[in-house]
Amino acid sequence: MDRLYISDILNDSFIDKDVTIKGWVYRWRESGQLVFVIIRDSTNIIQVIFEKSSVDDKTFEIAKKLTIESSVEISGKLVKQGKAPTGYEIQARTIKLYHLAEPFPITKDKSDEFLLDIRHLWLRSREMTATLKIRETLMEAAREYFKENFYHEVTPPMFVGAAVEGGSTLFEVPYFGEKAYLTQSSQFYLEAFIFSLENVYTIQPSFRAEKSRTRRHLTEFTHLEAEAAWVGNQKMMDFEEELIIAMTQALIERRKEELNILKRDIKILKNIEKPFYRYPYEKIIEIGRSKGMPLEDIVDLGEKEEREITADFDKPIFVYNYPKVLKPFYHRPDPEDPNHVLCHDMLAPEGYGEVIGGGERIWSKDELINRILEEGLNPEDYEWYIDLRKYGSVPHSGFGLGVDRTVTWLAGLDHIKNAVPFPRTIRRLKP
Repeated sequence: MDRLYISDILNDSFIDKDVTIKGWVYRWRESGQLVFVIIRDSTNIIQVIFEKSSVDDKTFEIAKKLTIESSVEISGKLVKQGKAPTGYEIQARTIKLYHLAEPFPITKDKSDEFLLDIRHLWLRSREMTATLKIRETLMEAAREYFKENFYHEVTPPMFVGAAVEGGSTLFEVPYFGEKAYLTQSSQFYLEAFIFSLENVYTIQPSFRAEKSRTRRHLTEFTHLEAEAAWVGNQKMMDFEEELIIAMTQALIERRKEELNILKRDIKILKNIEKPFYRYPYEKIIEIGRSKGMPLEDIVDLGEKEEREITADFDKPIFVYNYPKVLKPFYHRPDPEDPNHVLCHDMLAPEGYGEVIGGGERIWSKDELINRILEEGLNPEDYEWYIDLRKYGSVPHSGFGLGVDRTVTWLAGLDHIKNAVPFPRTIRRLKP
């Protein structure tokens, strides 16, 4: 092995053996003839002790002048130490100082805004490192689940010529003399793929120019979207249920240490199992009213309403068949009740609210054109999308999952900005 990571040596097989690690100073303190240093790398932390009587003068002097985030290579003997943070300690013999860091600007009790301003440095924190690993594991598990179910990963474009979710939330960009927009969703392009690959998905950014300042809104977010041929609304909910369970189980199995760092109660995650709750739209309105909210019969639930409704639930809730007036034109009207559409949202429990939106798509050309006109849109702007209904159209469904919202929920974070490496909001474009 070319290099030992800290996590490699945190076991009894290395006790009393010489080890060498590379990393950064996480904590430092001096106590007379001793210098205690906590070293971190990408895998974990470990305590290192420099004893003046056991090392040469030069080594001890280097240890004494170390600063937070200095980069080092340390060799010594590994021993068990119950008082150390991870139960082991290196009794240092030598140290190589790569870089003596300047005074680190992050200290205890810094404000959220300050930590956002220096996000490029806050990424080194244990909390942020744990969150990044949780993100990685959730997307890794999602890809595994899609592959097991014969879905193909594809890469739709980011520049688009028309709105998917509504013109008011589009980011317009110049495009060689034409107007283009950053995509709000890859749904339309995924629908094109189903006629060759049948089951497809993508994980990539989407952009919404929403002037929202809630704990779950970003202007740029990671979007996991999927579309499948020959699938209806209820069957798509079944698929999403299994996907969320697979992602949660992978998190529990692979990221116990990271969940512990974030103080996430694993017992709560273990309760996320089938069946999820399923309610028609009108039932969720009743639940909201029972909690004292003055909800109209037809109202688009916002962050506040969803937070209150889901606060006492212990696992996700599917809300299905919304009134047609609340959803975009592409959702298929229910043949038995044309005033409602065959769609669904999945609301996360504990007050986190919507993390998935999906449903059946209109697959009749004439019905699609009529809905576009009803919404006051120009069919010419959707000519290629309508084209998909001319040549072998089939019933199909899909969904979009907000990865950042899902990380926020499953990691038990208090705000979506803490689930994202470099969050983009209506007030933040840097760093």
